[in-house]
Amino acid sequence: MKEIFNNFLNQYRKAIEKDIDIECLAKASDLISKTVSKQGKLIFVGNGGSAAMSSHVAVDFTKNAGIKAINFNEADLITCFANDYGYENWVTKSLEFYADSDDLVFLTSSSGNSKNIVNAAQYCSDNSIDLITLSGFDISNDLRSFGNVNFWVDSSEYNIVEMTHHIILLLLVDGFINTDN
Repeated sequence: MKEIFNNFLNQYRKAIEKDIDIECLAKASDLISKTVSKQGKLIFVGNGGSAAMSSHVAVDFTKNAGIKAINFNEADLITCFANDYGYENWVTKSLEFYADSDDLVFLTSSSGNSKNIVNAAQYCSDNSIDLITLSGFDISNDLRSFGNVNFWVDSSEYNIVEMTHHIILLLLVDGFINTDN
């Protein structure tokens, strides 16, 4: 077991040191500041573990950083929109109902190829809504072609990708808690 733990710790270290781009963090911070100055909100969306992370980060931005943030994790919203519009379109339809032009959307997909997330990215692009993407696995995944800022983790291990995404998002929260952005 120790060898397994050491292997994964080394993968986490590599992802943190290599895949967390300070320039991308600065650009993301600038987009957040721009959104706040326009009185927009942050919208976080993901599937599975990325949905749980989206919920956590939205609450931290709102409560700890004083920045209005929401996420789409309500079972009634997801099941209603998935039933009425198809699972691949529920995020897009949610954005149609809840997103405003001054908002900033964060879309997270470990693979970067989740159809509901990629369709939502296309919607943001088509409607000039600022977008930050977080993905992993294949460097040429579909999601990476859409964001104003794209974070990518060079791993095909879900936990490595998701935890690195979580660190990226919490770095952004901490940055706004500890500065006057």
